[in-house]
Amino acid sequence: MSYTNTVLALGFFDGVHLGHAALLRRAAQVAAARGATPMVFTFDRSPREVVTGQPCPLINSPLDRADLIRRLCGIQQIRSVPFDEAMMRTPWQDYVQDLLIGRLGAIHLVVGEDHRFGYGNEGTATLLAGLCEWLGIGCDIIPQVQLDGVTVSSTYIRRLLELGQLQRANTFLGHPHQLSQVVRHGRRIGHTIGVPTVNLTLPPHVLEPAHGVYAAQVALPGGQTCMAVTNIGTRPTVNQGRDVTVESYLLDFDGDLYGQQIRVMFCQRLRDEIRFDSLEALKAQITADAQATRDYFAAHP
Repeated sequence: MSYTNTVLALGFFDGVHLGHAALLRRAAQVAAARGATPMVFTFDRSPREVVTGQPCPLINSPLDRADLIRRLCGIQQIRSVPFDEAMMRTPWQDYVQDLLIGRLGAIHLVVGEDHRFGYGNEGTATLLAGLCEWLGIGCDIIPQVQLDGVTVSSTYIRRLLELGQLQRANTFLGHPHQLSQVVRHGRRIGHTIGVPTVNLTLPPHVLEPAHGVYAAQVALPGGQTCMAVTNIGTRPTVNQGRDVTVESYLLDFDGDLYGQQIRVMFCQRLRDEIRFDSLEALKAQITADAQATRDYFAAHP
């Protein structure tokens, strides 16, 4: 499919953090001024993983990346293509002229100052700006964003999430860390103790945040939201296995969500995941976690 008259934001955008948001909003601003269509051009998986052969657990699934770009940054058109051997070996000039301009109709490109692309990562933001000037199309290079003297980056945010430093991760993201997935059947143990839960699994290639219990907000299929106590981990009290699940006890909600997609937004880490001696002790702790969640959202409406 070919496009015309687009302003392209280039990048992988894992997490859609504050630095990405500056780039994406600039693309939307330029498109509005030029009567063009803002579009994100990205890849289906991390180029770093393909180039190095090393797995790179990501902050978000492609589904969540697209949702954040559309919902928070206002860009509805997202073109995601496979990053494969052929793409990896494309010379950077061909990548710009044949793909971005020739097929995607770019009249203006927006990139971060550390953006690298093309075979051997030979393409840089500076080279791109020079080529765009020669070709007569616009180009914006967005400087890195810093908070407290730290550069906002997906790598840094991944580490924060793995360490359980959710609030700092959310500050650098500019929004709550989120996970969207289809509700699956669990063991229904929550129903037996009066705290029914919905169960999700982590999508492929998405990192595991630090195991523990979180105060969360859940967006439901009908558009409404509700508070939730969400556990990430192996549920050691009721499960002898090692499978990681994301299990949410939805507060003030009664309904069947099996087979439907929900979005969990993690707002506050409450405690570590621990093993209880009985289901009664587990229920008592969940009740306390529910009150802590209500208290958090009362203080942070």
